[in-house]
Amino acid sequence: MTVNLGTDSRKITTPNGVMTTLASPSQGSAGQAVWRVDARPGMVGPVHAFDAELVWTWLDGAAVVELDGERHEVTAGDTMVLPADVSRQLVADAEHGFVSIVVAPAGAQVYNPGGVSEPDACDLAPKDSERLVPPWVR
Repeated sequence: MTVNLGTDSRKITTPNGVMTTLASPSQGSAGQAVWRVDARPGMVGPVHAFDAELVWTWLDGAAVVELDGERHEVTAGDTMVLPADVSRQLVADAEHGFVSIVVAPAGAQVYNPGGVSEPDACDLAPKDSERLVPPWVR
């Protein structure tokens, strides 16, 4: 058994918000990665895909999730199961942003569905056809 104290959580700031790793292979030897997303108000996330299923639960705020071209509005209390290898983009509520908990298999990789990076992609994003494990999933 491992206890991960909140004071020891790994926090990674991105242009869109803060990712806080709650459990992962490198933090608590977990077989699943669990992280908290604190998205900035009005944040427009990059178009991306994961090679594994992710479960998102919204704790606060609201978002629009574009999943394979279909628009879904979510608010606090909602949960979405996002299938593997499906294009997605999240847009946070303009006034409040959102707070979510996300669960994925350890080692889940993110990638650009079209194999091309967005021109303004941050340093943590995969480049072109690269696949990588985000730092908050490691």
